[in-house]
Amino acid sequence: MNHATKEGTFSYLKQFSKYSKDFYRFDGEVFVSSLGLGTFRKEPYREENYMVNYKDSVKMAILNGINLIDTAINYRYQTSEREIGEALLELFSEGKASREELVITSKAGFLPLDFPFPENPYEWIVENVIEKGLSPKEEILVDQHCMTPAYLRWSVEQSLKNLQLETIDIFFLHNPEMQLGYIDYKTLKKRVKKAFELFEKLVKEGKICNYGIACWNGFLYHEAHDEYISLQDMVAIAEEVGGKNHHFKYVQSPYNLGKPEAYNCSNQRGPDGKYYTLMQAVSGYGLKLMVSSSLLQANVFKRKFDAQVGELLGTSALNDVASALQFARTGQVMSALFGAVNPRHVEDNLLLAYIANPPRENMDRLFGMKHVV
Repeated sequence: MNHATKEGTFSYLKQFSKYSKDFYRFDGEVFVSSLGLGTFRKEPYREENYMVNYKDSVKMAILNGINLIDTAINYRYQTSEREIGEALLELFSEGKASREELVITSKAGFLPLDFPFPENPYEWIVENVIEKGLSPKEEILVDQHCMTPAYLRWSVEQSLKNLQLETIDIFFLHNPEMQLGYIDYKTLKKRVKKAFELFEKLVKEGKICNYGIACWNGFLYHEAHDEYISLQDMVAIAEEVGGKNHHFKYVQSPYNLGKPEAYNCSNQRGPDGKYYTLMQAVSGYGLKLMVSSSLLQANVFKRKFDAQVGELLGTSALNDVASALQFARTGQVMSALFGAVNPRHVEDNLLLAYIANPPRENMDRLFGMKHVV
């Protein structure tokens, strides 16, 4: 098979029988590690982001129990995807991993440009997107975001080349909320519908297995906010496009100790029309939640955590990074993503694999505390 399978991912997790039974979760189709490796780097134009790479960290993760690798075509101007592809090819050729064991995700929406960074990025957009008929100029927002079907198809096919894969397991529409403010919500829904129509075709073509939406704040804002996205609306679009057996199955959104709204803000309507937290609404629609920015790009570590955080999360013997990741992967969460260029940091974070999830009452107590971080 050229994608993750139930049998392959189950065989994978059996290699790590010493880990806690909480470390792997079944998402209805495959087994996924509750920690996933992300490959985003802020300020990608900095030269230092290209002098180091993720390849060793990807290999460390896969060889030690993490079978979810997350990326996007625009991360480091396509470099992150290419490094993942190199790592996977080496592992497969050495017989140290198989494609069926791994869940590989990517995203599209942002214009990726290319590395090395073009001297004139605006010319790159004209030559590679507009002149090739992937999008009219008016559907490229602020010279960086585009959701036309032709552009999204190109993105999927380019990601497959970068990753050296035949199929991407989960493909996300990347931050569609950033178009709001430039277009109205009704127009956004029309664009999402066209994107979902394309994604359903790509499933039939075998280029992706399932799809989702990755937002930054879109699913977390209150309903009156200009960039709010209704999960109920997105599910309705998926059902209109693909019927009850549609392949819109995943949501990706930030969740961490400094940004906990997915757990404690009732801003999304569920199937019954009542308001729920994002976690509850995702579960109510039968979708799965993958959380990003588990460490808030290190911004949760501006001062040492209160000792009670580790006590409630069961991480007192570990450091604050472990506590933050334990928080992020607890609750109605399929997997929590973290970034690590240094493979030793991957190894350190995997100490969490031996630790069970804290009980629900401990999480409730944690949310009742003030100034814990």
